[in-house]
Amino acid sequence: MLMKVFKLGVIHPESTLQSSEERMLKERKTGYGFKVGNEVGRNEDREVMRKFGEIWGWRKEKKGMGRDRGEGRWRKENGKKETNKVVLKRRLWSSTMIFQRTVLNSSAIIHPPGFYIIGFETFPFISVYFVFLAFLYGVTVLFNILVIYVIASTRHLHTPKFLAVVNLAVIDLFLNTCTIPSMIKIFLIKNNFIPFNLCLLQMYVYYVFASLESFALAILAYDRLIAICFPLRHNSINTVRSMCCIISVTWFLVMGVIAFTTGIMTRLSFCRSVRVFSYFCDYAPVFRLACNDNTMQWFAASFLSVLLLFVPFTFIFLSYVSILVTVFRMKSVDSRVKALATCAEHLILVAIFYIPLTVIFTIGFFLGVVNPDQRVLSLSLASCIPPCINPIVYSLKTKELKTRALKLFRKTKVNA
Repeated sequence: MLMKVFKLGVIHPESTLQSSEERMLKERKTGYGFKVGNEVGRNEDREVMRKFGEIWGWRKEKKGMGRDRGEGRWRKENGKKETNKVVLKRRLWSSTMIFQRTVLNSSAIIHPPGFYIIGFETFPFISVYFVFLAFLYGVTVLFNILVIYVIASTRHLHTPKFLAVVNLAVIDLFLNTCTIPSMIKIFLIKNNFIPFNLCLLQMYVYYVFASLESFALAILAYDRLIAICFPLRHNSINTVRSMCCIISVTWFLVMGVIAFTTGIMTRLSFCRSVRVFSYFCDYAPVFRLACNDNTMQWFAASFLSVLLLFVPFTFIFLSYVSILVTVFRMKSVDSRVKALATCAEHLILVAIFYIPLTVIFTIGFFLGVVNPDQRVLSLSLASCIPPCINPIVYSLKTKELKTRALKLFRKTKVNA
């Protein structure tokens, strides 16, 4: 007799019965069936769930879900029929309990093979936008590497302030590298699929460097605060060693917090849609796709926003309040202008980074009328433009960097 129907990995010998009622009656008479409470399990439901799981590529990490070709077959020879009947019923009961825990109680973790990034599918003139992104990325790489090289190769620029500038340039370089190439790949190769583990990696790297960007601006505000409010003690308080310690602490803090918030994403089961409406594997659009409870992830995202964005911004705001109080206490107008002039480039960077994010989230939170396409476009620009503009602003506004860069350019031109 042909064995056609698989019962969660066990091949049933009586599968040629035409109707499910006849098969259920046969199972009750022979003892092949199993009961869940007072109901006999249905072969059709288990077959559908098994095929559905294979199509989606769900991970079956619990034992008993796969096919066992050795113990699963029904053997009648050598008087082992009764023994194999017990083994079969035990395996069916185990499979049923696993089925209940997985599907009904959602206690097992279901991970899809990956996600589809669909943030720009309906956006008009997408080719023009991606050409613009490629230009932004080229400028980001060129100018940030130039700033890093100029500071590293000039000995008298090895000061706490320029150490903080190098930190910002490194962060800008990695921030755009983790998003823009993948966005351009989606446009050029027409492949918007990203594997599950690679999605978590991109999410981790992006939020690490986006958070570090906020802390880097706070570190530069700290440097201006010490230089203007404590000019006589500036060299003793703000040393290269202390600046290295501050930068290291922010890196370890951010990496630890983001590692936790990204790690808890693996506790979610994704059994619905796998289409992420964003320009990368964004945290909130991904955890909203989960079919189990995502309360922990929601609180983690809220805590992340407060700790890694608003806390540095609050520190920057209070620093400039202190700076303004100190400046207006100065008797000389020239001293006031000179002190404020040293803060100009930093204020430009803060405005470029925080104003777009604040406007987007304020409109979305209070009004709730932001078009999804416009939201994705504005967020992508808000995250990609600052890393491009930051090195340009510091190169043009900082006299030491501009002078050294011009000397380097002239030297290269003469040698050529």
